[in-house]
Amino acid sequence: MGNIDELIGELRENFKAAVRRNLAEGLLFSGGLDTSILAAVCPDIIGINIRLEDYSSDIKYAKITEDFLHLKVYYQRIKIEDAISTIPKIIKILKSFDPAIPNDITVYFGLKFAKELGLKSIMTGDGSDEIFAGYDYMQNINQLNSYIRNIAKNMYFSSNELGKLFDIEIKQPYMDKEFVKLALTIDKNYKIRKEKNKIFGKWVLRKTFEDSLPKEIIWQDKRPLEYGSGMTRLRSIISDRISDGEFAGAKKCIPIKFINKEHFYYYKIYKDVVGEIPKPRDNQKECPGCGAGMEKDSFHCKVCGYVLDSNICKRGGDER
Repeated sequence: MGNIDELIGELRENFKAAVRRNLAEGLLFSGGLDTSILAAVCPDIIGINIRLEDYSSDIKYAKITEDFLHLKVYYQRIKIEDAISTIPKIIKILKSFDPAIPNDITVYFGLKFAKELGLKSIMTGDGSDEIFAGYDYMQNINQLNSYIRNIAKNMYFSSNELGKLFDIEIKQPYMDKEFVKLALTIDKNYKIRKEKNKIFGKWVLRKTFEDSLPKEIIWQDKRPLEYGSGMTRLRSIISDRISDGEFAGAKKCIPIKFINKEHFYYYKIYKDVVGEIPKPRDNQKECPGCGAGMEKDSFHCKVCGYVLDSNICKRGGDER
């Protein structure tokens, strides 16, 4: 790559081209950096924002971007009871008891509302954190460039499966093959960098669009989808539904590495609506967490959410 101005110019034009190749009628809009950039590039798109009752921290950022871009946004408030009651359906669709399910609940209700609006295609911000080092843990990885290249080969997001349920086409500009190809040539020093005495992931992406959005949107901190939408509130509610005794017994009798009561709660539903955990096929390796089959070069189990290298990744995070 040449100087930073040339890099920014090339990245901007390539991203706009990626968006043109992946145009959609609507956008799952959190107000975070990635979806705000998409809104800036597609100001006529319809935004859909999902929050759990009044627990959302994203909504103030969504309102800022909405006002700045004069964006049309539908705000949907989900009741706790409705969010919890939809968990079995999500687990059945995804065939997973990954602790990241609160993220999936947000996507599910966003797509459900898009269907009610009659939209046939939805754009998401999937993939940006993976290829531009948006996760905090990435700041501690020595061989980050090669790590990101490996992630790029194995990116998987539940939005694709949930889209099939509602017969909605999912568009993911950040995962566009040509755009990913360019992103992988950008060195980690442009992805994780200090700005005004603070270290930011996705630095070059922020710089590329800093003239297109308010500063408080460009330089906001990373918030996982479940936190921004308020769905993280479900974790304690779900955990309270499992007694200490039941959880202790499960850990003794069931050969799965449950990380907490919530994880066990999802497994109980999985056992009921999906059944047995699939064994590895001949071309797969075995997940140390649940015994399911994993692709040879994958580090994340799609069934239980286990991440092979716990020193650099957290189980049940956004890596889906």
